Amino acid sequence: MTVQADSENQSRSIAAVERAMDVLLLFGRSSRPDLGVTEIATELDLTKAAVHRILTALRSRELIALDPVSRRYSLGHAAIALGRAYLARTDLRAMAGPELRRLSARAGETATLSVRRGDTRLYVDQVVPDQELRMEVSLGIPYPLHAGSSSKAILAFLREEEVEGYLVRHKLDALTAKTITDPDKLRAELAAIRKKGYATSLGERQEGAASVAAPVLDHDGLVIAAVSVSGPSARFKPHMQGLAPAVVEAASRLSAQLGYGG
Repeated sequence: MTVQADSENQSRSIAAVERAMDVLLLFGRSSRPDLGVTEIATELDLTKAAVHRILTALRSRELIALDPVSRRYSLGHAAIALGRAYLARTDLRAMAGPELRRLSARAGETATLSVRRGDTRLYVDQVVPDQELRMEVSLGIPYPLHAGSSSKAILAFLREEEVEGYLVRHKLDALTAKTITDPDKLRAELAAIRKKGYATSLGERQEGAASVAAPVLDHDGLVIAAVSVSGPSARFKPHMQGLAPAVVEAASRLSAQLGYGG
């Protein structure tokens, strides 16, 4: 084999690996739990035949799984194991701990960390002040993305097609009388949040509560979490706007630690 032929083979092999990685990464950033061959081919500008070959190779390593009934694909056991290994080394809760403590001390209120899980978000950590009257949240319970400052901070910074997909898939149920349930009003609210860089809530998810939250972005600029400060509305409402810059700065420092350079 000539040197030129060997170089050409290496180039083709690298290109094939890159296409396979593109397919795998598409599953990672998609808000949908599974994908079909046509969706993948369209999204990545590949032929269906090429996608079939790539999926077959990824399935052989259990990076991708096939549902035999729907004929749609999802992340496999090996991919999930990789994700868990990454999270074990990049513990967002550990990274956010100092920021939450700093925010709680500054505000004298509860500081929280929420992460996105598909079409929901859930609290994964909180720092609660030493006050008799205080806000405490329930960790690990999923909440919709349209109600509350942390939810709206995440929803506002999703890609436009993800936001519209959420609005198609979900009725905007009212959690309280203050919840935004009109899609157009929510779109306007999300646009304002993107412009300001933070979201606020006055009793939208929980009556009597007020909060301000900002998004945490990863190295690809994708929103993965939100940092917030919350308290009883009567006490916290007058301080919300003044604390917003501190919340944004805390979220920005976490984003920088995750590799976001925007």
